[in-house]
Amino acid sequence: MTDRGLRLSRALLIAGAVLASLNLRPALAGISPVLGEIMDDLGLSAAGAGAITTVMVVCLGVLGPLAPLLARRFGLDRTLMAGLLILAAGVVLRSAGGVPALYAGAAVAGTAIAIMNVAMPGVVKQHFPTQVGLFTSVYVSALVLGAAAMSGLTVPLERATGYGWREVTALAAIPAVAAALLWLPQALRPPARAGAAPRPFRALLRSRVTWAVTAYMGLQSLTFYIMLAWVPMIFSDAGLPNDQAGYLLSLTHLAQMAATLTIPVLAGRARSQVPHVTVATVLTIVGYAGLLMAPAAAPWLWMIILGLGQGASIALALLIIALRAPDPASVTALSAVAQSAGYALAALGPFLIGLLYQSSGGWTLPLLAGLGACALQLVAGFLAGRPVLIADSPETHPAAARK
Repeated sequence: MTDRGLRLSRALLIAGAVLASLNLRPALAGISPVLGEIMDDLGLSAAGAGAITTVMVVCLGVLGPLAPLLARRFGLDRTLMAGLLILAAGVVLRSAGGVPALYAGAAVAGTAIAIMNVAMPGVVKQHFPTQVGLFTSVYVSALVLGAAAMSGLTVPLERATGYGWREVTALAAIPAVAAALLWLPQALRPPARAGAAPRPFRALLRSRVTWAVTAYMGLQSLTFYIMLAWVPMIFSDAGLPNDQAGYLLSLTHLAQMAATLTIPVLAGRARSQVPHVTVATVLTIVGYAGLLMAPAAAPWLWMIILGLGQGASIALALLIIALRAPDPASVTALSAVAQSAGYALAALGPFLIGLLYQSSGGWTLPLLAGLGACALQLVAGFLAGRPVLIADSPETHPAAARK
């Protein structure tokens, strides 16, 4: 291939990875700005409305292990493309009918996101092995941008087009199909040959590193999805207009981008990620505390602080997954364990917060519960951020540990 052809191939690879990453959150982020409309239209309670996000996050947790199985059979690139097509189908189904279609479509979309979530760290390790920090930054920033765009544009699109929540949320299928088409050149290539055999799941599950990474992944996801599901309603209950509440959610995603563009590059160069994890979690705690004590006094400030903390946290979680395993297959396996168990934990967040809100009649108790989860996140991040490879963990080498 000529130099020009190589440059074009590289450009298509990067563009395809970025557009695929843009599709990892819009199906989730587009629901919360219209949650009140969905409740009114379909007669859902607060807990039932929170369960829409919970269904998707449960799928992220339970079905993540499909990705390594599909990648072993079809290759990472074809697995990613399949996820994009399944996502488009799920988004359309979710908007097509009543309550059964709503939850069924959410489950299909959640399955697709589960597959892509797990595959992406392996895709980065496979295609950009010497630039893991940089391209983790690129793909996580695209992920956050997709969430920001959908959360900020959903209500304005309703007003501009005259459509309801069904038609507007179904628009998330369009970029998914576009990304699948752009990723087609990668999917048509023969799957990359694996180098060293991946570490078996049994060895991964014996490692303390695996469970530290999993706990951090789960707790930062838990605190993120609580905000994703309920921030607009928190601000609405504090007296802010619905459209402003949606803009504030979009703002926090934009603040996340500032963190995701920089933190993985800096943390990827460092031997230990503990200092970065600590700063990220403290910022998240400050954002939660601001929403608890004075949500309407300085909403823009709380959303910027919260966005910086949560953006840095998700970027660090995904970077740590890529750094703690030695090769793409092992990264994908670790990603499956960490994201599956982690999202299973995170899935409880929106539903339980909805129950706490429903039973207490306010946001004090739910936000105090969120602050408790942040404290646990700080502990898990300290353990996961230490520079220990799973391959070097004594639990995976019992004979060496006895010496």
